[in-house]
Amino acid sequence: MNIRTGIDAVDLPRFRLALQRTPQMSRRLFTDDEVQSVAGRPESLAARFCVKEATMKLLGVGLGAVRFQEIETLRLASGAPVLRLSGTAARLARDCGCVEFALSLTHTKLLAIAHVVALIEG
Repeated sequence: MNIRTGIDAVDLPRFRLALQRTPQMSRRLFTDDEVQSVAGRPESLAARFCVKEATMKLLGVGLGAVRFQEIETLRLASGAPVLRLSGTAARLARDCGCVEFALSLTHTKLLAIAHVVALIEG
């Protein structure tokens, strides 16, 4: 087995400002489940945005190759984050042999970070 990894960071003051200036941005970037799960906390949305970018890096594609809503961060009952892929993102993951994902999210007042790791079969 091998692994692939992706990491991303977002400047929170800049992300908050973007959300204020462009309210429809949330609907374009996040699924309804993601928006509801964070209950209006922009730092949590920023961390989920980092997951999307980190996953694209892990899959070896750039912006535009995958719709943002095809990469979704959900929470287990325990609160642990889990990754759900659909559409092109799911196909790319299958094509590169990804069989399992692990992710970690964190944020401070200034920065949100996500690290995504995929277990690769073969």
